[in-house]
Order: sequence, then structure tokens, then C-alpha cells
Amino acid sequence: MQELFEKAAKIRLVIFDVDGVLTDGSLYLGDDGQEYKAFNSKDGLGMKMLRASGVEVGIITARTSEVVRLRMESLGIPHVYQGMQEKMPAYDELKKRLKLSDEQIAYVGDDVVDMPIMRRVGLAVTVQDAHKLVLQYAHWTTTSPGGRGAAREVCELLMEAQGKLEKAMSKYI
Repeated sequence: MQELFEKAAKIRLVIFDVDGVLTDGSLYLGDDGQEYKAFNSKDGLGMKMLRASGVEVGIITARTSEVVRLRMESLGIPHVYQGMQEKMPAYDELKKRLKLSDEQIAYVGDDVVDMPIMRRVGLAVTVQDAHKLVLQYAHWTTTSPGGRGAAREVCELLMEAQGKLEKAMSKYI
């Protein structure tokens, strides 16, 4: 646990995948072709608290969805990359734009398409119901499955490791 906290203390940016991490991976399609996703409100609050604590939050997802754009806009997440079949170019662009090193970045993914980035970052996190290969390569696995509070766990881990969790929670207690 000490090694995990040491890695988490260095993080200045966390990047989340969407499908399977911020959602349970289900894709709901209406007869009109409209796509629907369910997001967890606890994850959203965690992401807001993390940003308020000074850690940047970004999204890199292979799919493109208006609902993702709207959700990230409502959370105030400025770094949103959609339609990224190859995620590494978005990662490299964001890293360069924010002037960060790999060890200052955490990535949360759930499937093999996330592994190239997960193998580079300072803190690779996956969700409890991730693909078995991803589970092998992650530095840490949440106790919650994707879309069910996993992102909140990541946010709280980072704030705790950086000594900011108590302050983030104090306004609610």
C-alpha cells in the first residue's frame, strides 16, 4: 500500500476511459439511433472534488457520444478526447499540453485497448470487472466495478495520498 500511495502522491492528471469505467460498459441504443449511457453521480462528485483539490481530470474514449460531451461539460472536465480508436496520440497531446511526465499521470481503463497507456503512466488503475489481462498490468484495482463508484474510489485514493481528502470532505461534515 505504501508503494501505491507514493505513486498516487505524484499524480497531477488522471485520465479516465468511459465505457466500462465511468459506465458499466452497457450501450443503450434507441430506435432512432440515439445512444444512452448511465453515469454514477458519486463518480461525478469525486471528479469535481479531485479537480478542486488541484488534480486535472481528462477523458480518452474510443467511441463518440453526445451524452459523454454533455456529462463532461456538466462536470467541468475540459480535457475530453472522443473517437480515439488509437488512444496514445491523445495521451501524448494532453501530456505535452499540460507539461507533465508519465509518472505524474494516472490512467483508469478496463480493456486491452487501454493497456498501451496503462503501461506508460505512473499509476495504472483498473476496475474490479476489467479484462483479466488488464487486471494483471494494473498497479491497483478498485473494489467497485465500472460505472458503480470505481472512479470515486480513484479520486479519493489520489486525494488521500496527497493529503487533501479530509479537506475535500470537511465541507460536507
